[in-house]
Amino acid sequence: MNRIKKLFDWIGRFVFGFISLSLGLISLTMIVVALWNIWISIHQKDLIVIKALLDAIGLIVIGMAVFDVSKFLLEEEVFHDTGKKSPKHQRETLLKFLIIIAIAVSLESLVFIFDAGKKDISNLIYPTFLLIAAVFVVVGLGIYQKLTRDERSI
Repeated sequence: MNRIKKLFDWIGRFVFGFISLSLGLISLTMIVVALWNIWISIHQKDLIVIKALLDAIGLIVIGMAVFDVSKFLLEEEVFHDTGKKSPKHQRETLLKFLIIIAIAVSLESLVFIFDAGKKDISNLIYPTFLLIAAVFVVVGLGIYQKLTRDERSI
């Protein structure tokens, strides 16, 4: 039984490691593509540089969030001790992951707000709802922390 557990642990670490490295490569590729598009727009007179910059910000923000998730998976699932995780550690892990998501959604909504403001002001409602959703995630995280904190640590 112990051998089977070790085998599944090794397989799980391998799969999470592969997924993490794949996500890392994808995120770095997104960042390189964003920078390449800026380079192209600067050197070609017919492209709009501001649009390329806004698009690049969006790609870089998404790339950063994906890279952060990749790093998170590598730390938590590959390098972390496979023993039972305490409730405190599980809570910290969940909070860390949701904070990554909240930051990515907030930054992406700001990019969309700037982009919509330059094109059609009537489209500003959609990124505003996205920003409101990010605020709700942060508020929900605060409530979750308040409700699950350990009373002995106060």
